[in-house]
Amino acid sequence: QVQLVESGGGLVQSGGSLRLSCSASGIISSIKAMGWYRRAPGKERELVAAITVDGRTNYADSAKDRFTISRDKTTVYLQMNRLNPEDTAVYYCNAESKLYGSSLTHWGQGTQVTVSS
Repeated sequence: QVQLVESGGGLVQSGGSLRLSCSASGIISSIKAMGWYRRAPGKERELVAAITVDGRTNYADSAKDRFTISRDKTTVYLQMNRLNPEDTAVYYCNAESKLYGSSLTHWGQGTQVTVSS
């Protein structure tokens, strides 16, 4: 199993920056990819960015050129620059693992990001 704990959310003014962190514990070697999703009020949860164990990244169009995802062995980061009010959401860390042939999806508890205009 994999456990995820996010940190780094908060309140920031439009145009500001935040860095989210997600620390993974458990069977780290089973993780194939990690990423960040978000759910804004009244909207569905959506992918923000993801990174595979070999470093391939994928970004939502809204995150390209503003957000950067990176990771080390146990932690995935999301550097968010030029934030705007539309980025206000609960951000969830995600990990996709594979163990004994079974694929599993893991989620953190979420961290609130609020961008004021």
